[in-house]
Amino acid sequence: MTEPNPGKAHTLDRTDRRILEVLQENAGLSNQELAERVGLSPSPCLRRVRALEEAGIIVGRYALLDRKRLGLEITALIHIGMDRHTPERFAAFEAAVSGYPEVQHCYLITGQAADYLLQGVGPDMDAYQDFLLRRITRLDGVSSVHSSFVLRRVIDRTALPLGYLRT
Repeated sequence: MTEPNPGKAHTLDRTDRRILEVLQENAGLSNQELAERVGLSPSPCLRRVRALEEAGIIVGRYALLDRKRLGLEITALIHIGMDRHTPERFAAFEAAVSGYPEVQHCYLITGQAADYLLQGVGPDMDAYQDFLLRRITRLDGVSSVHSSFVLRRVIDRTALPLGYLRT
């Protein structure tokens, strides 16, 4: 594999694709278990995984936690409008929200009245109100905040679709 190139999709063979599919299902597999599931011996499997990591295709492995069992009952989608559209204003906002553990995702968006869409979690509405009033609305440049709350997760996946990749 070559150096990471975020602007270009890498060509992967069928085995690489299968490794990625299996790891997206369960990143906690041992190399031995992964090798068995993809039909390789352990050494070539490990070499391929390392090559995928070095190419920047595999960027990390995570444990998925159950929000409700941890008492995080609220998921909010927060649309943020900014007062000025300058690189400095956006950089300061992004740096600030990057430090908030409640924020799971932050997207700079277009096509809406908002500039950012955040996804945040918390235990209840009181905690959300505190987060909103003591943190988000106090950030320099935030001119509007509109919140929506998730009632039910219809689709909640982390796996990327790999079917479009040519083998």
